[in-house]
Amino acid sequence: MLTDTTTRPGIKGQAIIERDHQVMSGALTPRYPFVIERGSGARVWDVDGNEYIDFAAGIAVTAAGHSHPKVVAAIIEQAQKFIHIAGTDYYYEVQVRLAEKLASIAPFSEPARVFLTNSGTEAVEGAIKVARWYTDRKHIIAFYGAFHGRTLGALSLTASKVIQRDGFFPLLPGVHHVPFNNPYRCLHGREEAACREHCICADYITDVLFKRVIPADSVAAIIFEPIQGEGGYVVPDPRFVQQLRDLCDQHGILLIADEVQSGIGRTGKWWAIEHFGVEPDIVCSAKGIASGMPLGAVIARSHVMSWPPGAHGSTFGGNPVSCAAALATLELIESGYMQNAVDQGKYIRSALEEMRPHHPALRHARIDGRGLMIGVELVLDERRTPAKELRARVERLAIQNGLLILGAGESALRICPALMIDRATVEQGLERLDLSLTQAEREAGLL
Repeated sequence: MLTDTTTRPGIKGQAIIERDHQVMSGALTPRYPFVIERGSGARVWDVDGNEYIDFAAGIAVTAAGHSHPKVVAAIIEQAQKFIHIAGTDYYYEVQVRLAEKLASIAPFSEPARVFLTNSGTEAVEGAIKVARWYTDRKHIIAFYGAFHGRTLGALSLTASKVIQRDGFFPLLPGVHHVPFNNPYRCLHGREEAACREHCICADYITDVLFKRVIPADSVAAIIFEPIQGEGGYVVPDPRFVQQLRDLCDQHGILLIADEVQSGIGRTGKWWAIEHFGVEPDIVCSAKGIASGMPLGAVIARSHVMSWPPGAHGSTFGGNPVSCAAALATLELIESGYMQNAVDQGKYIRSALEEMRPHHPALRHARIDGRGLMIGVELVLDERRTPAKELRARVERLAIQNGLLILGAGESALRICPALMIDRATVEQGLERLDLSLTQAEREAGLL
C-alpha cells in the first residue's frame, strides 16, 4: 500500500492525534498537526512519510540536529555502562566532566560552580534558592514579557501570557515585574527614537520601584533573559543590560541571566549575555545543552553558590546519559556549529530584509536576533498592529508546505533551527516560509 505524502497530517498522523486527545492532559498548549516518526539534522519526517524542514528544533533544543551520530553514540555508550545512580548520593565522572566544561565556559571571570537539573524551569528554581541563600534577601525583580518556566517559583517570575498564571495564585511572594527594554514596543509609551536614545526601564527600577515599593537592599536578584524568548525574541539595547549590571553592583544585588533558550551557542556565542559586555552572577541553562536529552544547569560564581550540603538536591538531575549527550553536544558546538550559527543567522536576517518589500506583514515588522535566534514580528500596518491571526495562519500553512516554525509573543515568528543547519536547507526553509506568508496574506486580503 502506497503512503500518502500529500495530506498533512495523513491517515496515520490523524489517528495518533485522535488517540492523544483521549488520554493526554488538556493543559498542553494547542499543538500543531505534526506527528514525528524520525529526524535527521534539520529535517524531520512524519508517520505518513512527509518530509519537513525544521526551523523550530524542539523549541531551540536539538542544537546539534536531530539524532546526531556523535550524540547518539555517546548516549548508547553511557547507557550500556549505567543509566542512573543518583548524583545527589554518589559520584560519577561523566557528571564531573560536564560540570568542569560548563564551569570553563561560564560567562564570568572567576571560578564557577554547577548544579545540574532536569530542565530549564528547575534551573530557574535553583537560581532563586541560590540568590536568596547567598544574599539573605527575599525580593526578586523580573520583567514583563519574560518566560522562566511553569513550576510555581519560575512561574512567579514569568509574565509572558496571563493563561500561564491564571488559576495558580497565590504565587511566590516578593516578585516584582518591571518593563523590559523594547524600543519597538516601549511599555512606557515612548517613541522608538526616544527609547533608543535613552531607555528609562532601568531608571524605572530606581525611581519608582526602589522609592515606592521595596528598598533596594531587600532585593536578592534581578533575573532577565538576555534575549527574551516567549516574549517575542526581543533583543534589548546593550546599554540597558549594562545599566542592570550597574544597579546590581550598586546595591549588592545578584544578576541572573536566564539563558535556557538563548545559551549554548545559539546566538553565535556560548551565552547571549556576552553580546552585551556584561557578566552575570548566575546563569540558568537547559534546552540546547544536551540536544534533546533532559538536562539543565545552574552555573554561578563559586563564592555565590555557597549553600551547605542538603540545601538543594535532585534525584534525576545530572543523569549520566544526559551528561554524556551534553558533552558530545558541547564538543560539536565548539568545533564549528557556533560559528555556523553566526554565518547562517546573518544570511537569514539578510534574506528576511530582502523579503520585506514583498510582504505587507513585513514592511513595518521587527526583524531582529543574534545567530540562529531570530524573531520576525508580523504587523498589519505602520501603526504596528500585531498580526495575531495572520501569524497563526502562517504557522499552519507552513506545516502544509513542509516547514516547522513556531510563534512567540503576540505576533512574532521565531527562527531557531539546529545550529548545524546548512545553507541549502536554510534557503529551502526560507522559500517555504515565503510561500506560507504569501498564502496567508492573500487569504487575509493584504495582497
